[in-house]
Amino acid sequence: MRQRVDAFVRPLDFGRTVPFWSWLAPATAWLAFFVLGARSGETAIALLLAGLLIPTVLAAVHHAEVIAVKVGEPFGTLVLALAVTIIECALIVTLMLAKPEASAALLRDTVYSAVMIILGGVVGLCIAVGAARHQVQRFSLYGVSAASTALAALAVLVLVLPNFTTTTSGATFSEGQLLLVGAASLAIWGLFVFVQTIAHRDYFLPEDITGDGLPDRQSATNVQAALALLLLLVCLAAVVLLAKTLSDPLAAAIVASGAPLAAVGVVIAGVVLLPEGVAALRAARANRLQTSLNLALGSALATIGLTVPVITGLSLFFGWRLVLGLDPKGITLLALMLLVSSMSLSTGRTTVLQGAVHLVIFAFFLFTSFTP
Repeated sequence: MRQRVDAFVRPLDFGRTVPFWSWLAPATAWLAFFVLGARSGETAIALLLAGLLIPTVLAAVHHAEVIAVKVGEPFGTLVLALAVTIIECALIVTLMLAKPEASAALLRDTVYSAVMIILGGVVGLCIAVGAARHQVQRFSLYGVSAASTALAALAVLVLVLPNFTTTTSGATFSEGQLLLVGAASLAIWGLFVFVQTIAHRDYFLPEDITGDGLPDRQSATNVQAALALLLLLVCLAAVVLLAKTLSDPLAAAIVASGAPLAAVGVVIAGVVLLPEGVAALRAARANRLQTSLNLALGSALATIGLTVPVITGLSLFFGWRLVLGLDPKGITLLALMLLVSSMSLSTGRTTVLQGAVHLVIFAFFLFTSFTP
């Protein structure tokens, strides 16, 4: 009997070999970084490096899907979320080591942008595109509810509470409060992964997956999976290096346009989350909304649960000042996004209207990020 390949993790049919483009894209990106990275301030070079991001991201998605074939759900969706978040964390650390004073609010801007991009842009687009193609889509309410609850708690504790503490002035935490929020973020993310992969794994499986949830384990060989993992790391590293190289020209362009410097965090989060966004959208188009939501909500949780502990720990070690609290506009949009998400994902079914509402809020977030 011919093996069935899950709609989300269906790699392109290139036989048992690695597709040519899937290693050529990151190889070209690495070569361009070493040869042209020092000249990234030139407009033509910056545009060329930016153009290499897209094929490299698509290659990362392909390799993540091959790995997901091997490990099955929900581990497959965890692979890309974990890898991308580690790379995102490394990017933030690199920028803060280079310019600690100018990057005091970078963690806040990146985490806030990631949550809004995921809940507004990725989830909204997946719901809208999936519903437009398949009418009503269904998902497991238990898994999504667990992820949404954890995400709402972490988002408020990290991005809102600092505005209302009095031990320190401004939108900051004291050293003890930083330790607490870092430990809490890591603990909640760790518990979520335990629930997702061990304790209540069935909550996060698509409805048509039965048994152990790994029907496609043999559709990728061990060699293919190992090679895909290696190439995935190469692709993600290329993405973050190109993003870092382009960060100064990007910041200069944003300031020259009159937009606030906080918009840099929006662009960084958008670039880093692009692989997950593409993978989630492909899953929704294939009528696998459960997989899309696993990717999206898992990414948002990993962004806070892994990035915040690392950056807060380093800030205490190096003496960095971290500005975490959002301004009133950011708090309003975040609260609205969390409220709408909790309602639109509370029935186990989605329609195009729910997706449209998410996208409208996302549009306001984008517009006000560049035109506050």
